[in-house]
Amino acid sequence: MEIAITGATGFLGMHLVRELLERNASLTVLAHAGSGDAAGRLARFLQVTGASPRLVDELPRRIAVVDVDVAAPCLGLPRAEFRRVADGVDAIWHSAALTKLAGDLTELHHVNVDGTRNMLALAAAGGRRPRFYHVSTAFVAGLSQDSVVYEDRLDASRGFASPYERSKYDAEVAVRQWSAASGRPVVVFRPSVLVSHRPPHPDLPSDTLEAAARFMLTVASMAVEGNLVDAEEPTVQTVRVVGDPRARWNMMAVEDAVHDMVRLAERPPAGETTTYHIVGSRDLPVSLPIDLLESFLPVRVELVEHPPADPTPLERIISMVPGFLMYLRHRHVFDDTRTRTALGERLAETLVDRDYLLSGLGVADPPPADLLGSELLTRALSAYDPTARATLAPPTDAAVHAYPAARTDPAPRVETTQGWSSP
Repeated sequence: MEIAITGATGFLGMHLVRELLERNASLTVLAHAGSGDAAGRLARFLQVTGASPRLVDELPRRIAVVDVDVAAPCLGLPRAEFRRVADGVDAIWHSAALTKLAGDLTELHHVNVDGTRNMLALAAAGGRRPRFYHVSTAFVAGLSQDSVVYEDRLDASRGFASPYERSKYDAEVAVRQWSAASGRPVVVFRPSVLVSHRPPHPDLPSDTLEAAARFMLTVASMAVEGNLVDAEEPTVQTVRVVGDPRARWNMMAVEDAVHDMVRLAERPPAGETTTYHIVGSRDLPVSLPIDLLESFLPVRVELVEHPPADPTPLERIISMVPGFLMYLRHRHVFDDTRTRTALGERLAETLVDRDYLLSGLGVADPPPADLLGSELLTRALSAYDPTARATLAPPTDAAVHAYPAARTDPAPRVETTQGWSSP
């Protein structure tokens, strides 16, 4: 099968490319113009993640890279080239997106909504009538007060926690409208928070938890540089952040997610637009990622209902740096009945727990509690600072592959009827 794919060098996209290649697909990689050597980055990713030598050797024959701008009409290509790409594929996977949670809505709309419409135009132009697979996010649910979010639900009436969510909602609306108008089936995948057990590496894309760690380190660096904390003789500071101690996050191993997505894509289309929640079978308490981040920084996070009336200088900095903190009140459960019905119950699922997340942060154990201040900050920044990261020596093969490929988790998901506490 000939498949066109966007977002191939992103976190989800790279894993999706490997899964598709392992199922014998040939790929047209629609790479963001100016982003660098996409083929080389994919080859290094396959090597680092332990793909077979045969797959790595075949890569130059199995992929063709076309530099595009998804936000531009005809993807920024000459019309003849656009038509050639459209006529040459049997399926289109649209995974590219701007993922700045608190980014500018106009910019997000341009990339995520206009970009989706341009990819739909590619599908419409294709002589083979290629199937269209759209990667959305489970968080298009926004600020719904329903505790359980169902796969068919798409409702903006309660607003959104971030401009990013709004843009992904609008993109889904565009997909549904195109499908209804054209009579062409579309599959929408809504993944939750996808994570990896692999430690940071120059040839691996960052996952959500690593990005959160970088956010906290940015705050810590600002605090030290602004003399808000004593880097030489630190004390553990309590930081009050608006959140709900009952909040939970659904996290899923990215390898499991792409495996499920590709299996679902192999099914015959069931209607105009079919939506699947790609989620783990268990939700994690928000206290777990907070605990992990506290392990690296001389702070302790206290979740409070309202912004503090007397914020400390450090709390002021945190409040000005938006991002994942928006989700410290998240209490949705993503119903995946359609997904489970289509795939059947999972016999094995990678268990995402404290050990798994620590592995993804690149440590076997958190630093000792007395390792604070400049020494801790230096250690953490050396692992996560974007400029330092590129010069890090790659971890050994044992470090990259140490975590088991799959850990069975027999515990069923616990459904809850507790309501969403809106901000």
